[in-house]
Amino acid sequence: MGKRDYYDVLGVPRQAGEDDIKKSYRQLALKYHPDRNPGDKEAEEKFKEAAEAYEVLHDTQKRQLYDAYGHEGLRGTGFSGFRGFEDIFSSFGDIFQDFFAFGGGFGGQARQRTAERPGDDLLVTLNLSFEEAVYGTQKDVDINTLVACSQCGGSGAEPGTKQTTCPACQGSGQVVQSQGFFRISTSCARCQGTGRVLVSPCKQCQGQGRVRQKKRVQVKVPAGVDSGTRLRLRGEGESGYRGGASGDLYVRIEVAPHPHIERDGDNLYTKISISFLQAILGDKVEMPTLDGEKTLNVAPGTQPGEVVRFSGERVTKLRGYGRGDLFVEVEVRIPKQVTPRQEELLKEFMELEKEKEKHKGKRWPWNRHKEHEKETMSSVQQELNPS
Repeated sequence: MGKRDYYDVLGVPRQAGEDDIKKSYRQLALKYHPDRNPGDKEAEEKFKEAAEAYEVLHDTQKRQLYDAYGHEGLRGTGFSGFRGFEDIFSSFGDIFQDFFAFGGGFGGQARQRTAERPGDDLLVTLNLSFEEAVYGTQKDVDINTLVACSQCGGSGAEPGTKQTTCPACQGSGQVVQSQGFFRISTSCARCQGTGRVLVSPCKQCQGQGRVRQKKRVQVKVPAGVDSGTRLRLRGEGESGYRGGASGDLYVRIEVAPHPHIERDGDNLYTKISISFLQAILGDKVEMPTLDGEKTLNVAPGTQPGEVVRFSGERVTKLRGYGRGDLFVEVEVRIPKQVTPRQEELLKEFMELEKEKEKHKGKRWPWNRHKEHEKETMSSVQQELNPS
């Protein structure tokens, strides 16, 4: 069963504003939160589904991709749906500021957020030649991304200083306020729910733990890739916030066309042109391929459009073992002009063909007839292809 439409999950129209989306998600999260529905698997799945829908629809870029291409449009962003309850509290902490229950929090104990957050995934396009895609290659890709601050090592603290307990929440990450019978627990505004604050933020990154700069990544391209293939380089995306895990880098492959060869999956297709005499009498023809010159054995009587198959000649299969095949279509050239002598010989050959058709099925001295025909064709070949 496929994923439900995110707008249907949250119960909002497609033109809904950010406030309506946030309000709807808050209500669903309160209703289906696992702490309120212990042991209820259905409620847990609905909570995950609502969290996934909110993560997409409250993000402008992801929402635009989803509106245009649906769930398939999110594949290139590295988005993979619900990732776990810790990510929910890390990414949507403002939503949970309004959660309340007796004793603070759903289970009687407030959750403390962590300052660390994973970095975003990145997507780049890598252009390859036809040969590079078939044989595989190694390329350097330059990306403009966030990397760990060299001054503070990603911690966000000025060298020689460290984090300390937040004085506003005493390290709990939560501020509790009483309203009648209820106690409302909200994330501490001073430390953003982490319970820790920087004594002296790093001057180079302003306490973020990362800075933007150009980064060169080496991409090993396996043999057999094609346009649309995506390679995943783990940990080569944006560096995480305050020491969080780095995101991944996705490399989308685009392959330039070849002037004489076409590709369909793991197979290659090309054409070769021969004379009509080579088609009639047969011949050995040298033809260029990606792996160098190869000999094509043209059988006598080859017809225009016939296809010769070379098994195991390119492309290396990206998934699995072995290689695809090379298919060569034979084109037969007909000369537009001939010499008087060539015309004479061809007319003689034509008369012989007429006689053969005329006496088909009748007794005839075939051996003498074929011998004469062979001599005529030999003369024609010498006239058309003088040495």
